[in-house]
Amino acid sequence: MTMMGVHRMWDAYPGLKEELSDVLQLIDSYIRVRDAEIENRIKEMIRSGGKMLRPAYLLLCAHIGPDPDRDRPKAVAAALECLHMATLVHDDVIDKADARHGQTTLHKDYGNRLAIYTGDYLLTLAFSILSKYADSAPRVNFYGFEADKILAGELEQLHGQYQEKVSVKRYLSQISGKTAQLFAISCYSGALASRADQKVAMHAWRMGHYTGMAFQIVDDLLDYQGTRKTLGKPVMSDIRQGVYTLPLIYAIKADPSALRPLLKKRGNLSDGDLAAIFDCIQKHDGISQSVNLARMYTQKALKELSLLPDGVYKTTLERLTKSLLDRKM
Repeated sequence: MTMMGVHRMWDAYPGLKEELSDVLQLIDSYIRVRDAEIENRIKEMIRSGGKMLRPAYLLLCAHIGPDPDRDRPKAVAAALECLHMATLVHDDVIDKADARHGQTTLHKDYGNRLAIYTGDYLLTLAFSILSKYADSAPRVNFYGFEADKILAGELEQLHGQYQEKVSVKRYLSQISGKTAQLFAISCYSGALASRADQKVAMHAWRMGHYTGMAFQIVDDLLDYQGTRKTLGKPVMSDIRQGVYTLPLIYAIKADPSALRPLLKKRGNLSDGDLAAIFDCIQKHDGISQSVNLARMYTQKALKELSLLPDGVYKTTLERLTKSLLDRKM
């Protein structure tokens, strides 16, 4: 069987890569849309080579407990990936993003209404997949998972657009909801799918939370460090869209008088303005401070990992978690 749309990063983890391909196959088998063109676009999105980090963490954490069954974790991983993709489709509408993973976004091709319907469809697909496995996975629940936390994080970011009164605390609250929550429930659900006890599963939950926090900080950093070719979007696109992430927040805190006249231009920033903002961020160590915070969250994740039962999976989780901190896309 060919590996369906699995990102090349998993070439270094062949066993996990095969399981991730199975997850994509499972999702693909559930997709049934009357409009053939829309169905094909959804399937293209499934196969587009997203990193599937949340399913990967779930599958690895499904080695924590004593139950070796692999079908159950794959089903839960498929459901959570559908949920994640639903949030991405909705995000693209809100952010007016033109591309993701090198593909034109759904709303760009078909309009906002159809894109939102597609996101809603993926959300219902998650519950369809879970329902089939409900009897065989009685302990797989969404303890600690509140969908409104993801929504609240997204709404905080949306309402915070172009707001100069930003803080590290508010930023961390946003990413805790919009990113870390789904990482946490992925790890927790994987542990429960393998019949791990509650105490152990909570270590997995915290590991996922800290990993998600570090992941999002690094992801935001890449907007300053990458290029359009590597990121698939204009560099410093967050600032252009009024989304002020951690490096800029540190700089605003250090030198508000230098930055606020520039930020008042909102969406009318020139390349020279962006260069001046970047210089100010560099001057006040916004990037290095952000890296240090991401490193701290990674260390917290690794500490929780160390408290989990021994197994080969721990070596893979440690390697993967460290690689997310050091990634350069």
